[in-house]
Amino acid sequence: MLENLKQELTDQINNANSLDELQQVKVKALGKKGSITLLTKNMKDKSIEEKKILGQAVHSLKEYIEIILKQKELFLIDMKIKDDIKKDKIDIFLPGVEFHQGSLHPLTITRNEIEEFFISLGFEVARGNEIESDEYNFEKMNIPKDHPARDMQDTFYFSEEELLRTHTSPMQARIMERNAPDKPIRVIVPGKTFRRDEDDLTHSHQFMQVEGLVIDKNISLADLKGTLELFARKMFGPNTQIRFRPSYFPFTEPSVEVDVTCHICKGKGCSVCKHTGWIEILGAGQVHPNVIKNCGYDPEVYQGFAFGMGIERIAMIKYGVDDVRLFYQNNLNFLKQFDKLK
Repeated sequence: MLENLKQELTDQINNANSLDELQQVKVKALGKKGSITLLTKNMKDKSIEEKKILGQAVHSLKEYIEIILKQKELFLIDMKIKDDIKKDKIDIFLPGVEFHQGSLHPLTITRNEIEEFFISLGFEVARGNEIESDEYNFEKMNIPKDHPARDMQDTFYFSEEELLRTHTSPMQARIMERNAPDKPIRVIVPGKTFRRDEDDLTHSHQFMQVEGLVIDKNISLADLKGTLELFARKMFGPNTQIRFRPSYFPFTEPSVEVDVTCHICKGKGCSVCKHTGWIEILGAGQVHPNVIKNCGYDPEVYQGFAFGMGIERIAMIKYGVDDVRLFYQNNLNFLKQFDKLK
């Protein structure tokens, strides 16, 4: 009887093809209702001598079954590991996965280039708050509440006295107040600005500006022109020329619009420059005496110049982009063109 059970359990253990099947055989043999366990429970009616002989035989069978169960378990675990390794192995002949590294946005590249140029001339870089007061955004810039120039800048207001800045010029006033009445200033202020414009090829409700300010004694338009000539040649090439055209800004007097020779036709005239040979890039001028006075300097002693440029405008000219909205659409096909510039 025991030999038959031994052979039966041995066959079942040998035929088990998984750890789950082996566990079922183990429970069938050694569980609470297992065939070997029942043998020990059925010995209560046997004589002492029979119990002794049967008990030794059952104990030997139990030890044997436990040993071959353990051996089979180790074998199945080893086979599972080998199978997992075979499934997870790396085929070195398959092509690798290419990881694409990100790059700087073209507007960031342009802003960094502008900053690096002016830093090389001794300018500092300042940052300002995007939420400004009416006083600093307009009144300190010689634009009182009833001034018609306010119509030039359609503004996002939070209240009568708080707004999203329409230009980076408020930092002019703040920096001048901090340095008044006699410290010279050379600073640029890059940052986002906001106006209630309809988005189209050349306009956006959000755009980036760089404001420049110099305050010192004996500052003239010649200093402004020399600075901007160096800037234009750095950004658009060594043969770039600039020209001043009279204009109007309430915070500068005199005021000028600044053009550069067209980088496409080199000043000969083409469709990009509307056959004029020139492209407008920024506005500038001598700081208005009222602004100098409002911010704590003596306009009889100190003069200055200021300029403001749109970073999108510079980038569009420099890289031949014809739609400002492309900078804000997160189109990877467009942005990948600038990877080589990072």
